[in-house]
Amino acid sequence: MKKYNLLAIVSMFLLGSIFLPQFLHAQKNKDSIQEKKVTGLLDNQHFRFIAQSATPASGRTRQLESQYDLQVSKERVVADLPYFGTAYFSPVNPSEGGVKFTSKDFVYNVAKRKKDGWDVFIKGKDFADPPNMALTVFSDGKATLQVTSNSRQGISYNGYIVDPDNEK
Repeated sequence: MKKYNLLAIVSMFLLGSIFLPQFLHAQKNKDSIQEKKVTGLLDNQHFRFIAQSATPASGRTRQLESQYDLQVSKERVVADLPYFGTAYFSPVNPSEGGVKFTSKDFVYNVAKRKKDGWDVFIKGKDFADPPNMALTVFSDGKATLQVTSNSRQGISYNGYIVDPDNEK
C-alpha cells in the first residue's frame, strides 16, 4: 500500500513540474499584455476611470451604485463624480454639487512608479478653483483617484480604467 502512495506522490510531483511552468508563463504573458494596454491608454491620454467606491477624508467608504466616471482625452477632461464630505463653500445651483466639470485647458503629467503602475496628475486651468487630481493606476487597470480642492475636503475614489472606444 505504501508503494502505491509513493507512486502517486511522485506522479503528482512530475505532473506539477510539467504544467506549473506553462501556467506561470501564460499568466505572465497575460499580465504583460494588460500592462501594455494600460500603458497605451495613459500614454495616448485617452481613457475612462470608472469609480466603484468613494472615501471622503472624514467618513466611511461608500460603494457607488450608479456609474460615475472621469473621462480623459487630449482635448478635454470631463468629471462626473459624487462628493461626500465637508464643503467650505456651497454652490448656488444644487445640480453643481459633486466633482463635476469639463476642462479644455488642463495640465496632464504621467510618472512611472518604482514598483508597479503610474501616477497621473491632472489639473484644470480654465475655471475657478480647479481640483487637483492624482490618479494612481496599476498594471492590471485598477486605479485610485484622489481629488483635493481649496473649497472642500479631499476625497478618494477606487475603480479601474478602460478604453472608452472598446468598453464592454
